[in-house]
Amino acid sequence: MSATPATESAAGDGAKTNGNSASFHVQGMSDAELQKVFNQFDTNGDGKISAAELSQVLSAMGSVTSKEDIQRAMEEIDSDRDGYINLPEFAALCRSNSSGESDLRDAFNLYDQDRNGLISASELHLVLNRLNMGCSVEDCVRMIKSVDYDGDGNVNFAEFKKMMTAGSLSNGAAV
Repeated sequence: MSATPATESAAGDGAKTNGNSASFHVQGMSDAELQKVFNQFDTNGDGKISAAELSQVLSAMGSVTSKEDIQRAMEEIDSDRDGYINLPEFAALCRSNSSGESDLRDAFNLYDQDRNGLISASELHLVLNRLNMGCSVEDCVRMIKSVDYDGDGNVNFAEFKKMMTAGSLSNGAAV
């Protein structure tokens, strides 16, 4: 799955917006997968993520984030203080080891659109298509199946956590 912001799980990527910070943590991601996630955020393709692009992607993923939270996130992530997030800054954030249970829960909740504690193939499909990932429902069913250890056709939080912490990404995607 891809958290790209793909998902993702790929991505993915988890997004945390708690009024103090916004962070994205995807462990075990290859350089190519990381570039793919970065490109989803960098919607105009200029090689950097602006505050507007960050806000747009978070909004597409269903996260209601204030301008103040976006600005705080930009200040936290933008280590060279140029007003943008470049690929090395994004990579450092994604590969940081500070991701905790709360970050994973926030990432999970971005995909769990109906808040029933499960990510279904249709929810994954909805989020990935909002991110212009162009996955079919069948692709999403395959991604779900690859991490669905209890065989119920969905990904619960325990399965999501196992996938994200083990870095077991399948089909080049990260939920």
